[in-house]
Amino acid sequence: MEPISIKNISTKAPDGWDKEATKLKTKDILAELNELQNLLYAENKHSVLVIFQGMDASGKDGVVRDVFTSMNPTGIRVYSFKVPTEEELSHDFLWRVHKVTPPRGMIHVFNRSHYEDILVTRVHGMIDDATAQKRIKAINDFEQLLTEHANTTILKFYLHISQEEQHEQLVERLKEPSKMWKYNSKDFDESAQWDTYMKYYEEAFNSCNNIPWHIIPADQNWYKSYLVATILRDTLKGLNMKYPGIKKG
Repeated sequence: MEPISIKNISTKAPDGWDKEATKLKTKDILAELNELQNLLYAENKHSVLVIFQGMDASGKDGVVRDVFTSMNPTGIRVYSFKVPTEEELSHDFLWRVHKVTPPRGMIHVFNRSHYEDILVTRVHGMIDDATAQKRIKAINDFEQLLTEHANTTILKFYLHISQEEQHEQLVERLKEPSKMWKYNSKDFDESAQWDTYMKYYEEAFNSCNNIPWHIIPADQNWYKSYLVATILRDTLKGLNMKYPGIKKG
């Protein structure tokens, strides 16, 4: 597998890609997803863990809303991982994520994840490289455990926004009343460390790639949601699920 170089991947849809036609395709895919998620829940043999990573304002909340709210909420759980609490810090770094991985029949969505523990922690010098390498090994072992022993399919998405688009989104949070609640004065400070984040993201892509990453162009919400929905739809179809028959007495 060729190493991932993020600077060589576009943040936009290919030239000439039809926005309105794509929105219609996405609508059809969401209808398929509703049925597939119901099948996953009924069969109760598989589980799916969807991981979203991305820089601030890359649209993690938006894609969760656009793709997953069309499904039955009984079979979906969404977890957002922010700065660890005192209790979480008293455990190993995987404790807070492992306890909310999906049981059979469920789709769980992580808005940020265990990858923060080898990203933001390194950007801010909270851990050294030796500790990061130990955590990378632990992450690979953890994901292997889920796939081999819990029958969990893992989808890992990096929402690839450009720094220019990110700045536009951050400025909009200062002006748009419905988005002001998302504003954090530290967001621009984090953006100033863009190159360092990209360095550690690339290391995560290339060191934790037993389960491949999907790099999703994220400057255009309609294209981003289409790609995520398509990959999820195709993944669920690939499980070859069947509705169980009537249970006998």
